[in-house]
Amino acid sequence: MSAALQNPSRDDFAAMLMESFEKSEVQEGSVVKGIVVAIEKDVAVIDVGAKTEGRVALKEFVGPGRGDTPIKVGDEVEVYLERVENALGEAVISRDKARREESWVKLEKAFEANERVTGQIFNQVKGGYTVDLDGAVAFLPRSQVDIRPVRDVTPLMGTPQPFMILKMDRRRGNIVVSRRTVLEESRAEQRSELVANLEEGQVIDGVVKNITEYGAFVDLGGIDGLLHVTDMAWRRVNHPSEVVTIGQTVKVKIIKINHETHRISLGIKQLLADPWEGIAQRYPVDAKIKGRVTNITDYGAFVELEPGIEGLIHVSEMSWTKKNVHPGKIVSTSQEVEVQILEVDPVKRRISLGLKQTLQNPWEAFAEQHPVGSVVEGEVKNKTEFGLFIGLENDVDGMVHLSDLDWNRPGEQVIDEFKKGDVVRAQVLDVDVEKERISLGIKQMAGDPFADAGDLKKGQVVTCEIIEVKDSGIEVKIVDSDMQTFIRRAELARDRGDQRPDRFAKGEKVDARVTMFDRKARRVTLSIKALEMAEEKEAIAQFGSSDSGASLGDILGAALRKASTPEKK
Repeated sequence: MSAALQNPSRDDFAAMLMESFEKSEVQEGSVVKGIVVAIEKDVAVIDVGAKTEGRVALKEFVGPGRGDTPIKVGDEVEVYLERVENALGEAVISRDKARREESWVKLEKAFEANERVTGQIFNQVKGGYTVDLDGAVAFLPRSQVDIRPVRDVTPLMGTPQPFMILKMDRRRGNIVVSRRTVLEESRAEQRSELVANLEEGQVIDGVVKNITEYGAFVDLGGIDGLLHVTDMAWRRVNHPSEVVTIGQTVKVKIIKINHETHRISLGIKQLLADPWEGIAQRYPVDAKIKGRVTNITDYGAFVELEPGIEGLIHVSEMSWTKKNVHPGKIVSTSQEVEVQILEVDPVKRRISLGLKQTLQNPWEAFAEQHPVGSVVEGEVKNKTEFGLFIGLENDVDGMVHLSDLDWNRPGEQVIDEFKKGDVVRAQVLDVDVEKERISLGIKQMAGDPFADAGDLKKGQVVTCEIIEVKDSGIEVKIVDSDMQTFIRRAELARDRGDQRPDRFAKGEKVDARVTMFDRKARRVTLSIKALEMAEEKEAIAQFGSSDSGASLGDILGAALRKASTPEKK
């Protein structure tokens, strides 16, 4: 033997050690086989080869998913080698990590193949539970335990259960599993078999399993069908509990089967006679019949005419006068009412009813009691930009248009003199029953000044009383009549200098000539200027001419002197 080998240096020793490790099959970070060489209290001493031993707690060999038989000396076991040698000169090994490594390999294969795995729920954590998948620990969310929420999972803990892996992350060591997915798949398989044995139109017995607001679920022997509330009876059913109870055995007819979703629709009323057959003969249009109000909505009220037959009174057919009132203000549930058949549609299974048709039309009644020309009295209900609405008997309204408020003044001005609540008298001008309109007039109560104008005609001289003086002229009223008109500034005098409204005063009387009178168009115009020019023309004709050199003053003076001097015989 060489001197170097007899007295090795530190480097020589290190090189020989590394050579020894390289020749050995033992590698750190891998699963290796070892032999149990001793049992000391709660640990097992295991020889992993390469003259290396390690210690593993006995609890890693016995427990859920680990086995029930304690290990003994001489047993061969697989362990995970973390380090070949620690500070004590022992190998750092772990049975749990070995099992975890083995499990991860198997689980990854199952995850890729979308296969089920077996595990045991062994602990509860925040948001769910932990599951032992043969050494690997997975998380089971609370929502994935069962198809329906489970309050107590104690019966499931410690029992092998099938699971589906939803998510895996080996780097982070995260596994998420679901028991619910397995149950749904099993349930779907069972439902497929059951649904395959059922047919639409088949009559079958079932047990009411659950009742909701919209219907009842019926157990047909392993699969549930929905008995909707509208298919329980031909009549209106407010709640399914009126017809069925939980645990009751009922005979139902299969209406529809959806083979994709495995949903089954059931019906009870389909086993009974259809009350809509021959409906048109039993309820002819315009017939009046009594019924009971079963339901009230925003758009009307439903009335039961017989069990299984209902009609709708639309809100527009409930009252002649109450147009914007909720149906609940007119009728109440369970009230017996008389209605008229307006329309019957056997195909759509609809009957339109009318409530107001059983009562007299208030506009027809008004027209009979108050013919055109009669006088009525009522309260001002509303003021609008086009007139007044007057409340009349039987809740009908009449309208006074702006043009029918006053003969002489504009309606926009006169309407301000009225306010809500005033009681007024008016004359009936027109009643349109079809359009539900009543036209009234207030100015007609005072008579028509144009109708009372008598023989007034163009060219006539009239005396007027000044009502109001304006910059543009004067407002006058013809004496001994109710007729008013306006004399424009240019018609106040013949001479331009005298065409000043301030020459006149309110209350004075002046004479004027009628320049236009149109009784049909209701127009009359007056002119003081026309009167002066007519007088001048007459004077010139009698006492001179305009080219004789005499002035108008001379001619008028001569005419006045002649009028004042007694005529000699």
